[in-house]
Amino acid sequence: MSNDAVLYEVADHVATITFNRPDRQNTISPSMLNSVTEMLLTADADRQVRAIIITGTGKFFCAGLDLRGSDITNNLANNDRQPANLDLRNTPPTVLHNLDTPTIAAINGSAAGYGMDMALGCDIRIMAQEAKLAAAFTARGVVPESGGTWILPRLIGWSKASEIIFTGKTLSAQDSQEMGLVSHIVERNEVQDRAKHLAAEIAQNAPLAVQASKRMMRMGMNETFNDHVHHVFLQLLPLFQSADFKEGMASFMEKRKAEFKGR
Repeated sequence: MSNDAVLYEVADHVATITFNRPDRQNTISPSMLNSVTEMLLTADADRQVRAIIITGTGKFFCAGLDLRGSDITNNLANNDRQPANLDLRNTPPTVLHNLDTPTIAAINGSAAGYGMDMALGCDIRIMAQEAKLAAAFTARGVVPESGGTWILPRLIGWSKASEIIFTGKTLSAQDSQEMGLVSHIVERNEVQDRAKHLAAEIAQNAPLAVQASKRMMRMGMNETFNDHVHHVFLQLLPLFQSADFKEGMASFMEKRKAEFKGR
């Protein structure tokens, strides 16, 4: 499934998707969008995958979209003001948001525009000390088209999100951590190891329970408390029938490490 521009591998229950265009700051071409979507869906459907890491090669995580040769840039070159047709249902940010498998952004370098939104769309973010998050949208005459206007206010509140988006602000790793946008700041050469270690910790737990927990957290963002508690109870019923629940209880009683199978 890997290609030269986007790499995909699975090891130890963890899928890793790597933007691999360091000569172009890991910008995402239109064809890469389809590849990333396919990889995310494949990982989410793979029963052996219990966590997904998204990262980049070189000094950049992802510097945004590479629109050279796309319908949008062709229209601009031809003075065509008609908007390009976009299938937003199957774009990486939409697919990423709806995954049940936990996702970790290993931000090895700067993430700008689309790259920033992709990082923010992950469940957990680990950031290199030298990396930056650049909300350069309004400086380019566009809006955060890949989920940022929905995600950022929910992560840090309306006032801070407004300041960042309206001014096209660039955030350092320290700024990002102080705002709660990233969980850990590490040296660049430690980003991958920290992400893999965290993914391994996630993979040790019962995958059905982890996935159900993520699903409930996502649903809870738009539910009343009473509706949410009801939906959580409905999620518990099939978990009580799972082999992993029995293994979890047995391992606790027997004071041993659980061996979950995802069944």
